[in-house]
Order: sequence, then C-alpha cells, then structure tokens
Amino acid sequence: MARVFSGIQPSGELHIGNYLGAVQNWVQLQHQHDCLFCIVDLHAVTQAYEPATLAQRTTDMAIGLLAAGLDPERCIVFVQSHVPEHSELNWLLTIVTPLGELERQTQFKDKAQRQASVPAGLLNYPVLQAADVLLYKATLVPVGEDQLQHLELMREIARRWNGRFGEGFFPQPQAHLSTAKRVLGLDGQVKMSKSLGNTISLFDTPDTIWEKLRPAATDPARKTRKDPGTPQLCNVFTIHQGFSPPETQAHVARQCRTAGWGCLDCKRVLADNMIATLTPIRERAQQLQARRVTDVLRAGAAKARALARQTIAEVRQRMGFLAGAEAS
Repeated sequence: MARVFSGIQPSGELHIGNYLGAVQNWVQLQHQHDCLFCIVDLHAVTQAYEPATLAQRTTDMAIGLLAAGLDPERCIVFVQSHVPEHSELNWLLTIVTPLGELERQTQFKDKAQRQASVPAGLLNYPVLQAADVLLYKATLVPVGEDQLQHLELMREIARRWNGRFGEGFFPQPQAHLSTAKRVLGLDGQVKMSKSLGNTISLFDTPDTIWEKLRPAATDPARKTRKDPGTPQLCNVFTIHQGFSPPETQAHVARQCRTAGWGCLDCKRVLADNMIATLTPIRERAQQLQARRVTDVLRAGAAKARALARQTIAEVRQRMGFLAGAEAS
C-alpha cells in the first residue's frame, strides 16, 4: 500500500469546507492506504494566534476528525508538536532549500503583503510541510490545486537532499488531487473561514444549519423567483454536489435553469440533505469524551514517533552527525 500523509490546522470545530475539501476524502483513503493524518499545530503558530485557546482548538479538531469517520484502528491520528522529529527534520531540510524558491511561493507572497513585519516561519512554512511528509516517507499527499506549488517544492527538496546525502532515501511524493469542487463561503465571495463567519459547522443543529443557509448567496442572475439561473455559477449548487445524491443534483439543476423553483426551495432541499449527513457526525462528537480523544492522540503520536525516529536516525547518520544518547 502507498503511504499517505495529510494535515489540517487546529481551527476548532470542523466546517463543511474542511469536510468536503479534505476529511471526506481522508475517510475513504484510510481503507485503501497506510495513512497518517496530523493536526498541524506547528503550522498554526506561524501567524498571529491566541495561545489560551490553542489546546482546546486542537482537541475540538481531533473530536471532529474522529466523529467524521477517521478510525484510529485504520489510520494514525496525531498532533504535530507531539512528535518533535518534525521540527528536527524541518531544520535539517532548510540547508538544501533555495531561498529563491521559498520567496516565489504564491501563498507566501499573498500572506506577506498583508503583514507589516513578515516572520521567518511564514517563509519556511513549506519546508515544515516537506518535513511532515518526508519524515514518514509518504508517497501520496492529498491536496487541492492551491497546494500543488508547495508539493513541487517538496519534491525539489527531496531531490536536493538525496543528491547530497544519499540517492533514493526520500521518495518524491505525488499529489492525490481531491475531486471535491472548491466551496466558497456562504457569502459566495471568499474561501470558507470560521473567522469570517461564512461557514456551517459539522456540529451545527438542524435549526442553525437552516438559519445559516437561508440567506446564503446564489446565482446573481436570479434576482426574482421567476428569473432562470445557471447552476454552475451558484455556490449553493456546488454545496449540493457535496451532500445531495446525483438524481437530486440533476433535479435541482433543471429547476434552477427553468425557474421551476425559487432559491429558497433549492436551499431547503440542500438543508435536508446536509442535516441527514451531519446529524450522525454531531451525535458521535457529543459521545466522544475529551479523555478518550487524548488517549487516541497519545497512541497516535507513539505510532508516528516510532516511524519518525527510524527516519531521523538514518538522516543523522547520512549527514555525518556524531552518534550520541537518544532523547527520550
């Protein structure tokens, strides 16, 4: 089986953008490959954050992942900072990473231009991503198209390290592109973000789901109920593709094009299908206790660290470090 690695930042409760864009795919992959799924808290601190809430957000994210269907018997679920080898390999990979390549990363340029003072951690973010994957010699990385540039840099880092310290040691990971369409926030303007308040949580009640979905943006051409629309231009229809069966999607599209339904009719059907999918997830989350989740993360970190230590030991040897007492 191929080895898969993917990570998610500890933003707290999972929302439907996380679910459709990544987690739904992870649940399927755990039955097909050797998978590690990581809550990447070290990545989360590269930008301003609230220390008092980080631990709780990490726990909430773990609860969401388990409730959404990740099975610790089928995959390894753990927290990035619980495996210190991530940080060590991150540093050791910086010595072969070209500065120019980091400065050319589109995501770095976008984020850097919004900050008066740019932290080095933001620049080196892709190196830590490379360390996350290469530490486990993962060969498949589930990503969206916006992460392909980072993945190519990861492959370049692997090639450069191999060329200097040992050909063939690190694999060159391949992208496992998500088939999920990009889901914008309920405002239909920007990416879903909890901080922007344009999301629906996997833990929202049926009433809350409807309250949030009812005013969601649709095709701008549908100014009145009688105006026909174009489903492909409607963000609500994109969400339908994540929660509604194909026959419902086809019916919704037809009703939109012919103005057979108003947008509220379309949203009501979507809300019903979302509720049917999310209610079992919310109920499983309510049953998960913090202590049980902590135990899962502790066991996951132990499994991940056993793999990580093997990699780091050989990395140190190939790079010529003096052997010494291993840290516990």
